[in-house]
Amino acid sequence: MYKKLLIVLIIGILCLSPIAAENWNSFAGDVNHTAYRQGGSGFVTNLWTFNMESPIHSSPAIYKDNIYVVSSEGILKAIDMETGEEQWKLDLESKTNSSPIINSNRLFIGCDDGLKSVNINNHEVSWKYDCSNVESTPFFIDDEVYFGSNDGHLYGLNKSNGHVNFNKKLDGELKSSPIVVNDSIYIGSTNGKIYSVGTDKDLNWDFTTGDEILSSPTYVNETVIVGSTDGSLYCLNESDGALKWKVDLNNKILSSPTVDEHDNSVFVGSDEGNLTCLDVRDGTVKWSHPTGDKVQSTPALKDKLVSFGSNNGNFYVLNKYTGLEEFKYNPGTLLFNSKITSSPVINGNSLFFGDDGGYLYSLNIEKYEVPGSMQLYYSIAVLIIIILVAIVVVKKVKK
Repeated sequence: MYKKLLIVLIIGILCLSPIAAENWNSFAGDVNHTAYRQGGSGFVTNLWTFNMESPIHSSPAIYKDNIYVVSSEGILKAIDMETGEEQWKLDLESKTNSSPIINSNRLFIGCDDGLKSVNINNHEVSWKYDCSNVESTPFFIDDEVYFGSNDGHLYGLNKSNGHVNFNKKLDGELKSSPIVVNDSIYIGSTNGKIYSVGTDKDLNWDFTTGDEILSSPTYVNETVIVGSTDGSLYCLNESDGALKWKVDLNNKILSSPTVDEHDNSVFVGSDEGNLTCLDVRDGTVKWSHPTGDKVQSTPALKDKLVSFGSNNGNFYVLNKYTGLEEFKYNPGTLLFNSKITSSPVINGNSLFFGDDGGYLYSLNIEKYEVPGSMQLYYSIAVLIIIILVAIVVVKKVKK
């Protein structure tokens, strides 16, 4: 009898696992910000470029066979991950810097005029909650959508109808994206504090840093790690907010920290121009990779690789153990560089990222293959024009 029950239980878990794995419930996919989803065995990694026609500042979301991305002008598009073809689009009628999250065919995203829920089956806004500008990326758990607003409120809404079940007034503007762990919500504020608030609305604790907190906190080993624009990365105890360690990275941290809990590593970018890897246990710097410009993109992890963008227009893939460069990609071919502040996401061997030029790119992270870009053709055209002008000048000089 027990053997039969065990078999039924295992089958049930196997049936439920793929469904749970489909959802993209937070910024960068989880509380560790790994931004990685194991792709299905039938998924073929193709190289393509897609023009969103306005800058991409937010991070894409992966759901089933599509990748969902929103431009800064508020145009939401669903794109086939394999082919790079547009499936459908929706004008949110409001600008946005928030990233979308998706759960059970419902997409949630913050906009200048509040939070919106989109039904991705009929491609329509199912409900909207009016409040001040929402730059915070929502977090979904237990049928609740939690997010911060620039009005200083931390909200929790019912996923089905947008009814407010949670409303906590905090200080400053809440641009940081929250995480929810063990019935506690962690979120940063422009007043320099990180807050721990219980889902029962009680304030557990707050910790004050030296400047605004714009990045999203991450969670590992009963600690919360978050960056501040004072240039430091902080590690706090989950229970009481006591400082465990603090490391100065010399310039503003807008990038959100990404944790590899199996290797006790945390990766974070800074305006100093580096991606830095630290030990989550004591903050010891393991390595730091310079790019020469601000790193505001949140890194993504897959196997031995860590990937991120820089404001110098390059996209980097490094060995996560050594910080050495595996390969880099410059879609702007130097002449038409665009900042890469959008954070990458990975599905199987396919990596996706956007840039300020408005393009979304699909790379093969396993084979280190990248797509051609329109900027390459523009660069060739410029080169041809320069050569032709030089020929004409030389001929005139000879005459």
